[in-house]
Amino acid sequence: MSSATATTLDVFPEQTPSYILSFQFSSWYPKFSDVSIKSTIIKPLSDVFRKYLESESVFVPEGSDDLPVESTLSDDEEPPESDDDGEAPPSYAFPDLDAEIRASIKQYDGVFPKLNFTSPRDAAWVLAAGSPLKCTTPADVYLLLKSSDFIMHDLERATVFEGCEGDESSWSPYELELVLRKWYPINPSREVRCFVRNGKLVGISQRDTNYYDFLNVSETQDVIRSSVMRLWEEKIKPRQEQRDYVFDLLLTRDLSRGHVVDFNPYAPKTDSLLFSYKDLCDLAVADNATEFRVIDSPAHPLAIRNAPVHQHNAVPMEAIQLSSGRSIDEFAELWKAQLNESTEDA
Repeated sequence: MSSATATTLDVFPEQTPSYILSFQFSSWYPKFSDVSIKSTIIKPLSDVFRKYLESESVFVPEGSDDLPVESTLSDDEEPPESDDDGEAPPSYAFPDLDAEIRASIKQYDGVFPKLNFTSPRDAAWVLAAGSPLKCTTPADVYLLLKSSDFIMHDLERATVFEGCEGDESSWSPYELELVLRKWYPINPSREVRCFVRNGKLVGISQRDTNYYDFLNVSETQDVIRSSVMRLWEEKIKPRQEQRDYVFDLLLTRDLSRGHVVDFNPYAPKTDSLLFSYKDLCDLAVADNATEFRVIDSPAHPLAIRNAPVHQHNAVPMEAIQLSSGRSIDEFAELWKAQLNESTEDA
């Protein structure tokens, strides 16, 4: 590549709504389903469901937990009082969506949900630690999504198209979608993130920021680099219409093959992990082999071996149960009262 080209290559490609939407799940999955994880797409989702995800308290819709519905009111009890503005507390039920989710759970024997772009990986603490992120009821799906900060990105066009040029009124239509992926245990040490700039695979990064001994063996790195290059050349490059993109792979146990986990726009919002985007720009204009970077020491600044991932998002299960159907202020008062009671009992 000439030096003239090198001086004209921007750090990021042009960000347009159509470019961003080419990386939502329903846009890329049909072309790559044979090399990806089995998945079901449910779209479009209703505005009511969007409002449920945006609502303050953490609770699951009625009828979604696969338990018999029992009344919690005796004949002498009154129904809940309305809020100060005269509106009843929020009540949500999605029987049709519940049915579609149950069908996918039956088909796949457990699912992992995501929205158009984002998965609720930060809410893994909500479900059983032995089967992280595995949903076996619609309630599990809703609870994961409601407990996640990550998925908030997908709820509004303004955040989805952040950084795009032009007036918002001219942006492409955007419909919220729910993706249910077949769940199975994933070894994070075999996940890699790959960066393609101007049609060239310039960098491969270890995705999980823990230190792994085997990833620091030169022979292993050669195997991974060769496997990724082969999969990209044979299965991804011929089908991907964009020349700038980021894709995640889950490698097989022998590291010889891989499954496409996701595609992401080549954009500031996509985590560059062990690279900076300036690094990747320099690699894109250099006549070098694809660079593979790993956490090379337990003392690496990004190594988090002894800290739970997304620990800042975790709250006690009791807090989730206590918050159900309540506003933030109501929950705060009840949580404070419960803490005071626990202190007095001690």
